[in-house]
Amino acid sequence: MQERLRLFGYAALFWLGLQILIRAIFLAYNYGPSSDLTLNEIMLTFVHGLKMDASLSGYLLMLTGLILCVSVFTVSPTFFYSFHIFTILILFLLCLIVVVDLELYRHWGFRLNTTPLFYAGSEAIGSVPFVVAIKLLVILIVLFAVALTGYFRLLAPRFRRLKPTAKINLIPLMVLTGAMFILIRGSFTVAPMNTGFVYFHKTKMFANHSAINVVWNFLYSVRKSANVRYPENFYDRELTKSYFEKLYPPADSTVSLFTSSRPNVVLFIVESFTADVIGALGGIKGVTPNFNQLCSEGILFDRFFASGDRTDKGVISILSGYPAQPLTSILKYPAKTQKLPYLSHHMASLGYTSSFVYGGDIDFANFRSYITACRFDHVTTEDDFPPELNQSKWGVHDHIVLERAFEECDTAQAPFFKVVLTLSSHEPFDVPMTSSFTGKDETSLFLNSCYYTDNSIGNFIRRAKEKTWWKNTVFIFVADHGHRLPQKKEVKERERFRIPLLIAGGAVANDTVIHTFASQTDIANTLLGQLVKPSDEFKFSKNILSHNTASFAAYFFNDGYGFLTPQAYIIHDNTGGQFLRKDGASETEIETSKAYQQMLYSDYNSK
Repeated sequence: MQERLRLFGYAALFWLGLQILIRAIFLAYNYGPSSDLTLNEIMLTFVHGLKMDASLSGYLLMLTGLILCVSVFTVSPTFFYSFHIFTILILFLLCLIVVVDLELYRHWGFRLNTTPLFYAGSEAIGSVPFVVAIKLLVILIVLFAVALTGYFRLLAPRFRRLKPTAKINLIPLMVLTGAMFILIRGSFTVAPMNTGFVYFHKTKMFANHSAINVVWNFLYSVRKSANVRYPENFYDRELTKSYFEKLYPPADSTVSLFTSSRPNVVLFIVESFTADVIGALGGIKGVTPNFNQLCSEGILFDRFFASGDRTDKGVISILSGYPAQPLTSILKYPAKTQKLPYLSHHMASLGYTSSFVYGGDIDFANFRSYITACRFDHVTTEDDFPPELNQSKWGVHDHIVLERAFEECDTAQAPFFKVVLTLSSHEPFDVPMTSSFTGKDETSLFLNSCYYTDNSIGNFIRRAKEKTWWKNTVFIFVADHGHRLPQKKEVKERERFRIPLLIAGGAVANDTVIHTFASQTDIANTLLGQLVKPSDEFKFSKNILSHNTASFAAYFFNDGYGFLTPQAYIIHDNTGGQFLRKDGASETEIETSKAYQQMLYSDYNSK
């Protein structure tokens, strides 16, 4: 009996030790944010992370306990060989999750959950640079080798040395195995183990993220992702309604921008065009000279923010006026998206012919179901271009796609509504031209890709100005989301979500700058306010140009939100249940921010 208890103890040391090693690897790989932590904070990531490490170890030790229970009846070599094979498989999957998380965290700013599975595909894999892939493969091989060495030196020999024992010993082994439920649950209170258990820092989210056991987090999200339902008790129901209504007062008169009642509308959704690359918005000069010139000719909104951090969330926010969500993407659920309002439907009711132009795979991230529901009269994708033009990791390069979009504008029946989604400024930034940003580092490649896309836009606009339809056309430029580059911003920061909104073209009356806080969800009713009137269908969309509009913007990151007004900068972490920032915020603004998220929660659940 003692040898079985001793083996169980060694198994506990093995699994806990492996997870401590994994956390050390994560901190080392992300040395940039790790260097911002003090030695004490680094040690605390291990101390607090031990709670979740113990929970995952509880699952693994329960398996060990069951094997030991069976060993009371048989010590057959075949039985243990089968267990060894199963353990090796577990170790490989564990190491694979850990290594994938290392690089994804650097880009997305949250620990691995089921979100990447939604974007899995050849294009997503192809966007990983070769050098990074090799580095991750080496880490995977080394980590797996270390794990196997530890297992076969520490545990496997002890399994082989087990001898038959009295049947009465089954009872304490079963009790010990059952006691693992305490480790798994993590507490004796009503709240079982969750990610918030390991959060300890009030301001440094990287410290909290480092304490998370990524394997536990991934498996937990797999279990939860089948049916995401947001809480209905995050904020009081009646107060939610009251505060939310004040954000969207009935629209009165609006500032008129267009010289025509039915201008053509071309909506450019530009990949990753963060404000930091737009000189007119205070970004790096020289990256987007053509866009900067357009800013001096049109209506620039300089306090404009993305609702989310991915293309699928941005497209929904722009075309359906619907905010991003903290834990999922509504695009994953066609049953829900079909209940959304659609800007394209409203444009069709006003007599517009519509089309959607994209040089990538329309099946990626479930886009086809949503674009089909938009009922565009025509959809152009990578399949409509010759195969030899599909030269980037994500599809057809922007200059070719914009050439096709120009041709479609030139032959379209007026008035037309055209949506153009670009892709070349997405990782790995392999564009067919070079600029003054000639470095091979990630930031230089990103800036060069933005320069290329800007050049493609400039060529489009120069040609459009020579056409008769220019005078009766409005061009709307907006990014699908912001980007961590070039400043390597944290996932929760407002600067990561700040993007341009520009309305320009021959049918725009004058040039000016609008300082109202707004977001992607507001595009729908702002445009409809110019053409006819805002629609109540877009309950999360305000007319930015209304004289009584509320100046605010909300954005959502992984299980958290930001809320901005001219005075307030609020960041709330849902996992930890705490406000990370409340700069300049009144109690009313804080309560309003909570009401906004609760309204989104309830509306999402109802669809």
